[in-house]
Amino acid sequence: MSTVAVVGTGVIGASWARLFLDGGLDVVATDPAPGAEERLRSALEGTPADRLRFVADAGEAAAAADFVQENGPEREDVKHALFAVLDEAARPDVILASSSSGLLPSAIARGCPHHPERVVVGHPFNPPHLIPLVEVVPGRDTAPEAVDRAVAFYTSVGKRPIRLSREVPGHIANRLQAALWQEAYSLVERGIATVADIDAAIANGPGLRWAVLGPFVNQHLSGGAGGLAHVLAHLGPPTEAWWRDLGRVHLTPELAETLVAGVDAELAGTDQRTLVTARDAVLHRLLAAKAAQPDLP
Repeated sequence: MSTVAVVGTGVIGASWARLFLDGGLDVVATDPAPGAEERLRSALEGTPADRLRFVADAGEAAAAADFVQENGPEREDVKHALFAVLDEAARPDVILASSSSGLLPSAIARGCPHHPERVVVGHPFNPPHLIPLVEVVPGRDTAPEAVDRAVAFYTSVGKRPIRLSREVPGHIANRLQAALWQEAYSLVERGIATVADIDAAIANGPGLRWAVLGPFVNQHLSGGAGGLAHVLAHLGPPTEAWWRDLGRVHLTPELAETLVAGVDAELAGTDQRTLVTARDAVLHRLLAAKAAQPDLP
């Protein structure tokens, strides 16, 4: 695969384009929004853009591609209309991958009357050009060979793909995040902690370990010589009691206002672009440090 169509060039699409260009691939990008090409080229400043071509029509982009990465709005009706164009224009062997953060690939593939077997979700984590994870999710009609090829392609551009055996709303990582957010929002709603307190608790506590190893291996290591079996035997019952006490929240306008106000207070005086640059600098160093440790899984 030498040419990738990036369909939709917002935050996620622009980051995908940077990854593909940095990997030596040709990119044909498209986005119907006014000024999209200018914003994309600005976002790609510092990235060699001689292999970038911007076209107005999604079908034209798909017709030129060996792989399609779609990044449109998270709405089924929009996906259906867009994938109908992509399905019509792309060669039959070209995989149509959606960056959808939660929609089921089977639902997206309903927009593909010709070749639904080549539709997968290829969900990245923001920013895709830095965060290795991509979740490859098949739908009911997806051919196993299409999943294999998608995994191989993402691996070839430096991603760390994981494949789901079946589709589920939100895939894996977003469902795990949603569970954390549920309790975080509940703690704020009940006045137990502030937004800043919760961010500090994760960023300076378990988040540091989660950036190195996953939840199961971290739990295993916390059990010492007895490993995970020891942890489950001794902390399993208290953990079950905590589960029963976790909050159930509804995202009311009042709670949303409280959460937004909490973030505003936490970031008072902080320039968001400066914060993103600092975050990305730390991510670069963290990824380099992990790469230098061959014993990490």
